[in-house]
Amino acid sequence: MPPVSVLFVAKNSVYKTLGVDCWDEERDALKWPGGNPGVFHPPCRLFSKLRHMSTAPESEKELAYWSVEQVRRWGGVLEHPEGSRLWKDTCLPSPGCKDEHGLTLYVEQHWFGHPGKKATWLYVCGLRGKIPDIPYRIGYPENVFAGGSRKYIPGSRHSGVRSATSPDFAKWLIEVASRCRSPQPT
Repeated sequence: MPPVSVLFVAKNSVYKTLGVDCWDEERDALKWPGGNPGVFHPPCRLFSKLRHMSTAPESEKELAYWSVEQVRRWGGVLEHPEGSRLWKDTCLPSPGCKDEHGLTLYVEQHWFGHPGKKATWLYVCGLRGKIPDIPYRIGYPENVFAGGSRKYIPGSRHSGVRSATSPDFAKWLIEVASRCRSPQPT
């Protein structure tokens, strides 16, 4: 199994407990040398359905564009919320479809133990073999982040719960990336 790097992780990320090469803001993911597959979590706030509410600088988009280039070059998986404009901006394939570099999958993070639904698109490049089993769950998560009839998680908008990656999802993404190799000659 090749080493896996995880880029654009939070300072207190669960990935830091899983024995992988983590790149947070302090370490600066843009200095990552490549050479192995990665799990890419570039900032999504300027691409999400709520992008109109973001105060992030436009230059932050470059981190996601850079991530698309890197996942295509070195292999691995790029994660963003369902409906991310990154797919349109960079002509990534729709969920369930492929392009010459990889394929896009749809998952809901509550299948992996996240407290909310958190619909997610994954762009996987350089996959050798099969995607690991996805723990599909019928139904809805018990919690929601706003509105709805299920339990509301107070303060979740600012507490980090919404953006956190569950340990099971992090392990699954690492497994996906470990099954990937550089799809392009270096």
